[in-house]
Amino acid sequence: MTTAAQVTRPQALAWRTGRHLLDPVGASSVQDVVRRLTAIPAESDTELAVRTRQRSSRPGEVAEALRDGRLLRTFAFRGAVHLLTPEEGGIYLRLRGAGRQWELPSWQEFYGLAPQDWPAFRETVRDALGGHPLTRAELGEALAARPRYAHLRAVFATDPWTLLKALAWQGDLTFGPSRDGEPTFQLLAHNPRWAGLPDLDDAGRLAIEAYVRAYGPTTADHVQYWLGAGLSAGRRRIQGWLAELLRDRLAPVVVDGTASLVLAEDVDELVGTEPTGVVRLLPAYDQWVLGPGTADPTIVPPAQRAAVSRGANVVIAGGVVVGTWSVRHDRLAVTFFDDAPRPAPDALDEGIDRLGASLDRPLVDSTVA
Repeated sequence: MTTAAQVTRPQALAWRTGRHLLDPVGASSVQDVVRRLTAIPAESDTELAVRTRQRSSRPGEVAEALRDGRLLRTFAFRGAVHLLTPEEGGIYLRLRGAGRQWELPSWQEFYGLAPQDWPAFRETVRDALGGHPLTRAELGEALAARPRYAHLRAVFATDPWTLLKALAWQGDLTFGPSRDGEPTFQLLAHNPRWAGLPDLDDAGRLAIEAYVRAYGPTTADHVQYWLGAGLSAGRRRIQGWLAELLRDRLAPVVVDGTASLVLAEDVDELVGTEPTGVVRLLPAYDQWVLGPGTADPTIVPPAQRAAVSRGANVVIAGGVVVGTWSVRHDRLAVTFFDDAPRPAPDALDEGIDRLGASLDRPLVDSTVA
């Protein structure tokens, strides 16, 4: 039996900062940054989340990528809106839709749609969106014009989001460009980069590989959190996919005594990684903390979890959240946690410069001791 490689937590986090294009900062395109992180929540400052991971960038690139279809904005993890790539997005939508929630008795009763009604309903939705993007009200009116779906007028007038999520998970629609402040929806099939929904087992294996590649070394519990709690993929399925991948794609490692997983091809690089004191100032809800989850005490100190979960911008040093930050005009205020070690001054200065470059303006440090 091969002995699992042993690494320290600082080594593991240093390696992960490289996978996240944080140290060294990457030269990737907008869509490649999103692909590397697997998804970026729309509630985050998506532009800052991307630009802080790019050596060279300019304002508006995320919006451009959404307009020309290099990115999708759709419902994904926990039903929230995320940015995904059209080439890989189907992997996560396939997992999210695997539970077929629209077939639950409560759904059938509320929406008046039986499981056998969904193929025709989905086709009607696609027909309605065939010409151009529609707001939710316009889509509701187009559907209600059909006698079979007249009862849905009230749903679209009040809260159609759950119904729209089910259509997004099945690959029918995605968010389009906003119009007069209102979101619109458009056909996903109109995006020439859309790769469709893969086979479920293929999707599961690909999703685990992508997660381990970006957030490894990680544990089976973290994979369950990401795909189970995040996409309702199902514990038994996830365990089966992990068992398959452990035969040829994943390798066990031990991180300060914790059994963990990494891609087999990455073990040597991980073992050779040196700890880092690099500092990065990240936006609220950045994937650095959401990927492993704010409950992971190796990333977010338990005493600070509430602030991070409520949407504080975070300062990480060596991969660990050590404080929060805010900017007003050109003045930056960094507040370190009382029990957190202070990063080296030159590392903090470099992190502030990186933030200023991402915001396109120099920042005056007014750090709170």
